Amino acid sequence: MRRAVIPIGGCLLVCSMVWVGASGRLQPRAEVTGELRQWHKVTLTVDGPFARETDTAPNPFLDFRMTASFTHESGSPSYRVPGYFAADGRAGETSASSGNKWRAHLSPDKPGRWDYEVTLLSGPRIAVDDVAAGDRRADGGARRWAGSFEVAPTDKTGRDFRAHGRLHDVGRRYLQFAGSKAFFLKAGADSPENLLGYADFDGTRSAKAVGTARANEAATTALKTWAPHVRDWRPGDPAWKDGRGKGLIGALNYLAGAGANAVSFLTYNAGGDGDDVWPFVERDDKYHYDCSKLDQWQVVFDHAQARGLFLHFKLQETENDDTIREDHGPAPTALDAGELGVERTLYLRELVARFGYELALNWNLGEENTQTPHQQRAMARFLRETSPYPHPIVIHTYPDQQDKVYVPLLGAQSGLSGISLQNNWRTVHQRVLKWIGESEEAGRPWVVANDEQNPHFTGVPPDPGYEGSDGVARPESGSVPYTLHDVRKHTLWGALLAGGAGVEYYFGYTLPQNDLGCQDWRSREQSWGYCRVALDFFSRNRVPFEQMANHDELVGNPSHDNSRYCFARPGDIYVVYLPEGGTARLDVGQGRAAFSVQWYDPRRGGPLVPGSLASVTGPGPVELGLPPREAGDDWVILVKRQGGDRE
Repeated sequence: MRRAVIPIGGCLLVCSMVWVGASGRLQPRAEVTGELRQWHKVTLTVDGPFARETDTAPNPFLDFRMTASFTHESGSPSYRVPGYFAADGRAGETSASSGNKWRAHLSPDKPGRWDYEVTLLSGPRIAVDDVAAGDRRADGGARRWAGSFEVAPTDKTGRDFRAHGRLHDVGRRYLQFAGSKAFFLKAGADSPENLLGYADFDGTRSAKAVGTARANEAATTALKTWAPHVRDWRPGDPAWKDGRGKGLIGALNYLAGAGANAVSFLTYNAGGDGDDVWPFVERDDKYHYDCSKLDQWQVVFDHAQARGLFLHFKLQETENDDTIREDHGPAPTALDAGELGVERTLYLRELVARFGYELALNWNLGEENTQTPHQQRAMARFLRETSPYPHPIVIHTYPDQQDKVYVPLLGAQSGLSGISLQNNWRTVHQRVLKWIGESEEAGRPWVVANDEQNPHFTGVPPDPGYEGSDGVARPESGSVPYTLHDVRKHTLWGALLAGGAGVEYYFGYTLPQNDLGCQDWRSREQSWGYCRVALDFFSRNRVPFEQMANHDELVGNPSHDNSRYCFARPGDIYVVYLPEGGTARLDVGQGRAAFSVQWYDPRRGGPLVPGSLASVTGPGPVELGLPPREAGDDWVILVKRQGGDRE
């Protein structure tokens, strides 16, 4: 084998010279492109059989199986990465639907030499048939490529996830970056769920007829342009096809700049509320994938990661997940009627192949999921076995079905990393605590996030003054009127001080910029600011949240109501939250240690400030004094043992 290393526009192209074909001549047949740095996307492309997206005999998605094995020179780590048909290799720019390019991606953990071997198998339904794939390898029925490339250390800093490495499920209540070893708290956007229903993506349309839409759904029947965020696109940012994509790329810029660090989206909602997102060439053709659309999705996801935005992949809407509806019968858009059959297996494999290299993501088995425990476990198992990386797997369901859905999945047997909760804004603290406790008792702690705020009519209201809104959510039923300040107090801080992994904000469907119609994240600018302030509290003050747990009882709240919260590593550090200000008594234990007392403004952020007491000394319950100002507003109190934290 010979290798040539060619610089191209700041990247490196490595051509591996391998023996191919009957002629026996050495030919450049494999390309390795990218910045070739640790944690960056490295793309391997080979010339394989020519195909068209819509071919059926053979089908390039179903009847071929590409696998790339990547191994670091030290022998560890080693990854088996599924590959995919990439049309002409530039489909995002050319809209090509045919070609001979086949592709796989790696995000390498270590600098140094990486060796690869690629196999491309063919045969009926071999993409979803492990037995047939094994037989074809054994009988020599595979095309093969091999080579190596050199990886340099990452050069990224700041929010860019390539500065921190892959976000791992490490079997704890929080995810951890493999590079920086930092733990992750999230706060971001759950709405719009149809974020990818975007006019600038190839092959994207709304399946809802405008003429039949109800008045409050009219805005959902047209594809998004993200026009309010075009101004947030910056020179040097990505786009495609002569400037398309600027609205959505700009929206991600805005969200990251506002202080959020997560974004959520459905990758399949055919037959659902939006009915405008699917990865296929056609809505109802589940065996042929749109190469150019998915390349364009990849541009968006790559940019999100560079801006420090966690990717919450919601793999299906409730209309896509199961079999029988009492009033409708089988759901025609449900993949394999809920089972892990050919449709669902191929769908999951394609998503892992095309996007699994991203560093910070979770696979959510489905929004408001109603599959059986057997079906859920099968789906989770397939993702675990197919993805080369330990990305977290979660599941979401209705508030009143949490016990029914989550209890059978407790423990290590389900393959779940955690859950994505939907709760009334007033019950977030209690429900997050419940599932943290139950998962720990079952022997496998879950990463628990509150990703949807009920009442579902209203969610998180827009800022006062936005499109004439007074900032008050008035649900049709099930809750009293509330504001974004109530959400800050009892959803954001309620989740974090229960030991939750974070929040995402849902916008309901009756208020401006709702869950389906949203194209302007500035509608919730104040709420993003409160999220930034909360995340800053933990990061700037180096609060070791991964070592802490809820201890409401230490501030006289054993029932865990919404009067006050306490999050602590007892004896060392305490975070006390007072939703209505005032003061609190904190039990600091039986020792006579001294503790500093500092206050933090969860509305404006900034540095810690002194209250009426600079310090307290144990033992037992001690008064924490009064806040610096505005006693009627919410406050955070940071209480730390003086002389340094105990290790």
